[in-house]
Amino acid sequence: MKLTISRESLLTPLQSIAGVVEKKQTMPVLSNVLLVAEDNTLTLTGTNMEVELVGRVTPVHVDQSGRITVPARKLSDICRALGDESPIELSLEGDRLHLRSGNSHFTLSTLPAEHFPNVEDEDESFRLELPQKELGRMLDATAFAMAQQDVRYYLNGLLLEVSSDHVRTVATDGHRLAMAHVDMQTGCPELRQVIVPRKGVLELARLLDDVETPVTLVIGDNHLRATVGAYTFTSKLIEGKFPDYNRVIPRGGDKVVLADRSTLKNTLQRAGILSHENIRGVRLNLGPNQLEVFANNPDQEQAEDALPVEYQGESLQIGFNVGYLVDVMNALDDDQVKITLSNPNSSALIESESDNRCLYVVMPMRL
Repeated sequence: MKLTISRESLLTPLQSIAGVVEKKQTMPVLSNVLLVAEDNTLTLTGTNMEVELVGRVTPVHVDQSGRITVPARKLSDICRALGDESPIELSLEGDRLHLRSGNSHFTLSTLPAEHFPNVEDEDESFRLELPQKELGRMLDATAFAMAQQDVRYYLNGLLLEVSSDHVRTVATDGHRLAMAHVDMQTGCPELRQVIVPRKGVLELARLLDDVETPVTLVIGDNHLRATVGAYTFTSKLIEGKFPDYNRVIPRGGDKVVLADRSTLKNTLQRAGILSHENIRGVRLNLGPNQLEVFANNPDQEQAEDALPVEYQGESLQIGFNVGYLVDVMNALDDDQVKITLSNPNSSALIESESDNRCLYVVMPMRL
């Protein structure tokens, strides 16, 4: 294998693919990136057996076609450290890959391409196109609520739901729930629900830009495949049944609060400084046109703060994890936030005042 490529053309896909490759692997070849040079194209592939990312660079001057795997992070670090002035020449000599650029010469170890695992192909059951910015918006609005290493494995991911007239993403860790959707005609004959694992969600979100250019999603029984520009991303799906999110959404709350999102977020963050380090609890006292926020900790320290809100109704005292509330404030992008409550034991429904495409549910806590 021998080829010449510009530094920028190689570095961009390398950095994306190095993010998929785990630092510590049980199989050494999984720390490597697969390079395939043929037909004036260089294809780079990285995988951790759960997620696979393939990037294609063209045109590339290929003198001799071939395929080999090399350490992903070392190759990425070398390319990042090189200057832009000289092109990069890659040549395979025996079992070593030689990288030359200007006066620099690096020799990298390799492993045979045959050792590199392939994500198995499967029959696609449904194909969908939607704007990158819409899918990116939905992932950004919900991914933070995914569980991390929960024994309920189906919570360690994000529900992607496709019906004939909408696409929806839902995430929950059992204490809070985030949901986002876009109304569109999908052509999907029946409701499809798949659970994309956490790593897959985060890597897919990194590929998406804030543009109308479409991303193509192919949903199979065991995999989700996304094509974004020159990249093909594949993720295994989590087997299991996602909780019925409709049962979690509180209905009929009679206490509706309107607040400035930025002011509420800053107030919560200030009070949270003196909340219990582990429990992170704050108490909200809601009264006519005012919301008071209290926090304290085992060191007898306490915080009291207040902000004006639009509210006319009965007083209410309710506790929440302040981190969960701040996460929701960060996810919303409207100036005004609407919070619907009913009693101290019922979850809060939080949404934008003017945009109904996202909603959030946060469970209360006893303080």
